Amino acid sequence: MTEKIAAVTETANKPRLMSLDALRGFDMFWILGGEALFAALLLLTTWSGWRWFDGQMHHSSWHGFTFYDLIFPLFIFLSGVALGLSPKRLDKLAFAERLPKYKHAVKRLALLLFFGVLYNHGWGTGMPVALDEIRYASVLGRIAFAWFFAAMLVWHTGLRTQIYVAVAILLGYAMVQLWLPVPGGSAGDFSAAGSINAWVDNHFLPGISYQHKPYDPEGLLSTLPAVVNALAGVFVGRFLQQQSFSAWGRVGLLCLAGLVCLGLGWLLNPLIPVNKDLWTSSFVLVSSGWSLLLLALFYAVIDVLGLRWLGFPFVVIGCNAIIIYLASSLVQWRYSSESLLGGFINSAPENWQPLLGVLAMLGVQWLLLWWMYRRQLFIRV
Repeated sequence: MTEKIAAVTETANKPRLMSLDALRGFDMFWILGGEALFAALLLLTTWSGWRWFDGQMHHSSWHGFTFYDLIFPLFIFLSGVALGLSPKRLDKLAFAERLPKYKHAVKRLALLLFFGVLYNHGWGTGMPVALDEIRYASVLGRIAFAWFFAAMLVWHTGLRTQIYVAVAILLGYAMVQLWLPVPGGSAGDFSAAGSINAWVDNHFLPGISYQHKPYDPEGLLSTLPAVVNALAGVFVGRFLQQQSFSAWGRVGLLCLAGLVCLGLGWLLNPLIPVNKDLWTSSFVLVSSGWSLLLLALFYAVIDVLGLRWLGFPFVVIGCNAIIIYLASSLVQWRYSSESLLGGFINSAPENWQPLLGVLAMLGVQWLLLWWMYRRQLFIRV
């Protein structure tokens, strides 16, 4: 990701995995409004099978895992893949040579933290005047921290150290949640109010929590294991650069690694529940497993088989992922699409209108992104 939040012309001097941008766009597609497709299809066709798909478009109520739970960690994973594709060591360079990279990393961290706060108050009641009434924790903030610490590790350590750090974080975080007693409570409590995450957020997280819950789903303690999602991506990016495996060999090994992560995560589930809001170690493994399997699928179809046209609609989204995510809070896309196509939608049969409304909203956003793509305008952080 580049240094500036501005329209710039991308001049890529090295080949890029199209599957990476396509999967990032696929991830963002559901946030832009794609999650409403299945409910609309259920209303149109009354086929009960759409109800299951619609259920996957909502977060788990507490413990468990749905497809919608994957969207956030998948984005973090993909940011790590981009890091791993060019793992440059900086620690051997003179400080003057390293300084631009450090400045970029700090600037990116600060900008994403700021945009995260901005996103939180997009179409709500507006950002409060009182500083203690602002929600500082955010999705973009977690992405920023995970990328920042993963980048520091990639720039200053070798692969073995990075693996040790990832394992240490997973084990250490699990032990904290299982064995560290909560003041006034008990160890091993994975409830919303009784968890160690809630205690840390209540005592150390500035501002308010999401929906005034006893914890914040993007809180302080649960940000630490998200670094492992980024590091998992780093390992995959480094692996994809290896020339000792054939293309299909890479696909097979990615699938195998994904299945192993899924198996380990669900094996841990009875002891450490798979929980997105607490970002448990088992959740890291399960989300990383699905991330690996999805990347293997996109890599096989787009980069190995060469069916690039299949990925193009998602590439258009993925090339401006951060800005369209921010715009999903600051722009009323449904109002815009209804202003343009509302007459056509309202003239259709009633059972068609919800589906046409969703398609219109997605279409307006995609056409804007396509216009930017055609003009090589990539707004990135």
